[in-house]
Amino acid sequence: QVQLVESEGGLVQAGGSLRLSCAASGLSFNINHMGWFRQAPGKEREFVARIVWEDGSTNYADSVKGRFTISRDNARNTGYLQMNGLEPEDTAVYYCAVKRPFRPTYDYWGQGTQVTVSS
Repeated sequence: QVQLVESEGGLVQAGGSLRLSCAASGLSFNINHMGWFRQAPGKEREFVARIVWEDGSTNYADSVKGRFTISRDNARNTGYLQMNGLEPEDTAVYYCAVKRPFRPTYDYWGQGTQVTVSS
């Protein structure tokens, strides 16, 4: 059974930093991509960042580019989202997800973790 366990989020002041982790277990496949998404109250879930597991190439939403960094530890099947320069607009529930090879969408999702940025 595939499980994605995210680290606890938290409450930080604007300008602060937070690092989220996402540990994948029960995998019977190689991860193709790991992505981070977020959903703010009253808004749709949106893409934040993704990493290609094999080569470490990354993509970011424009809203977080230059402030957030996605990375991974292949040996631990764990991904990370380092968030710097946090803004109140970054307040949301953050989800990690993984995509299997040759699948069009993300297959498995974490439970979500709350990140709150105070002004």
